[in-house]
Amino acid sequence: APAMATLAFAVRRREPVLVGPAAPTPRETKRLSDIDDQETLRSQVPFLLFYRGGARAPGDGRDDPAGVIRRALGEALVPYYPLAGRLREVEARKLVVDCTGEGVMFVEADADVRLAELEAAGLRPPFPCMDQLLFDVDGSGGVLNCPLLLIQVTRLLC
Repeated sequence: APAMATLAFAVRRREPVLVGPAAPTPRETKRLSDIDDQETLRSQVPFLLFYRGGARAPGDGRDDPAGVIRRALGEALVPYYPLAGRLREVEARKLVVDCTGEGVMFVEADADVRLAELEAAGLRPPFPCMDQLLFDVDGSGGVLNCPLLLIQVTRLLC
């Protein structure tokens, strides 16, 4: 898909914010299992998901998808509160989740491209525009002492 390299579009991102649990959560430490604590798993895995929105008229009063996802994320982090914590190393490099409630990184963005244009260029790996649609926030790319999730919600023109 060489055409993808020539597809130029701009992405405007808002400042990254931490989204924490919408209600108080336990402050505790959870040890990872030996299966989850393998050296080879100590990395982040980027991926893109595309969802087609329903037809909307401007000003129809329906909530913006980024706002809906941000609020739902805060609600989901109540029962799944360890995701709002940070990985720490204890004795013998054992990983634990420090359930701090600090939150996950959330970025809202707009791209001046349509899904049909991305599809026409080829949505197959390797995806040259990956860094445009999902980017690293300073201080979030590590495994230890970093947010466990970085979520970017990008609205396309369509």
